Amino acid sequence: MYLAPPRQLTKTFQPTSGSLLPPPQTLTQPRELERLSRHKMRGLVVLVTLTCFASAQHQALIDYLERRLLTIEDRISLWHEQTARYASELRALKQQMVSQLETLDKEKETLRMTLDGVGTRVDRVERELDYLETQNGAQPCVDVDDKLIEQQETLVQEKQKAKYSKSSDCSEMISSIKAMKILKRVGGPKGMWTKDTGRASGKVYVFNGTDEDTIHEFASVQDFSRSPGVTLSRNLKLPSAWRGTGHVVFNNYAYYITEAEEIMMVKFDINSSSVRDSAVFPVQDHVPVYGLTPETVMDLAVDEEGLWAIYATRQSERYISLAKMDATSLDIEQMWDTNCPRENAEAAFVICGTLYVVYNTKQPGRSRVQCVFDANGMVTNEEAPLVYFPKRYGSHSSLKFNPQEQLLYAWDDGYQILYKLIMKKKLEI
Repeated sequence: MYLAPPRQLTKTFQPTSGSLLPPPQTLTQPRELERLSRHKMRGLVVLVTLTCFASAQHQALIDYLERRLLTIEDRISLWHEQTARYASELRALKQQMVSQLETLDKEKETLRMTLDGVGTRVDRVERELDYLETQNGAQPCVDVDDKLIEQQETLVQEKQKAKYSKSSDCSEMISSIKAMKILKRVGGPKGMWTKDTGRASGKVYVFNGTDEDTIHEFASVQDFSRSPGVTLSRNLKLPSAWRGTGHVVFNNYAYYITEAEEIMMVKFDINSSSVRDSAVFPVQDHVPVYGLTPETVMDLAVDEEGLWAIYATRQSERYISLAKMDATSLDIEQMWDTNCPRENAEAAFVICGTLYVVYNTKQPGRSRVQCVFDANGMVTNEEAPLVYFPKRYGSHSSLKFNPQEQLLYAWDDGYQILYKLIMKKKLEI
């Protein structure tokens, strides 16, 4: 059967009135397919190219990040090594510093002990020089009668040998310390405060320092306690500066010590603010009476018997001496050499004719009454009790007994302290 070849069909578009469609086109299938194939190939090439380019950039970024991470890891490892080394060096430095500090502490202690020894030797040399100056001093301008000197020495020896005659029936001594009361802190580390020990007076007297010339008088202990400093006091100007802390107020008179070449005792009338009397204490080659209070060349005390002087001389340099004084004329009634050593003594006081010497250490500790001397001979040092003071701030620069109240007025590193005493009969001990 014969088939006729296909005919190309054409379609004629007959637009209608008002139609917006484009005019008819004639589509040729082979050309259109070729054109589409070329476009697809171009797109595929572009896509492959972009894919390869993106893959290359991604690999480069990964390589860069890996290199940076390796660098950071190397730095962290180096930091760890350096930190470990620094820690080891610091530990070694710490051990070295601890060892050096221990060595310095030992050297400091050795140096302190050496300085203490040097100070002791210097003091000894100064005493020897003073002694040599005394032995080889300048000749006096006025000739002194040898007989007068012999008479004075004989008089002193007789007073030392004479039996003491009591002026009261007091026969008590310390058994223990009952209580301690700290009133306030005023003034420097060394000084003296007290009441008038000879009468029922409520006035308080403050001697601040060891080389001053103004006494502060308070109307009562209450005024002294509530006074800001010494603002509520009445100032008593002395004609000369006192020396040390060995002063007393007795029957409205202030007895204080001055020192030039000799020990001078001054009797100052508080009412008239004038000097009533003065006297040179008749001892040669005096030395500080207390080893721990070198500013005090003589310490005055008052008890039921009256006025006493506590002193030391080069002849009996190791021990403390005691003298009974006439408070009116400042004459010496009797003298004793005690067996109480000066070394490590800080203060002393007298009760019923008995001397109590208080001792401490160079590094202030707990004070104690370690030596007792009874002028009446009723109690020996071995029979007396060992009395300890309550623990405080430093060491006593003065201790003053008030027989009216049976209180000790103490000055301790600028603190004003009262000690209440418990007494016993001497025969009971």
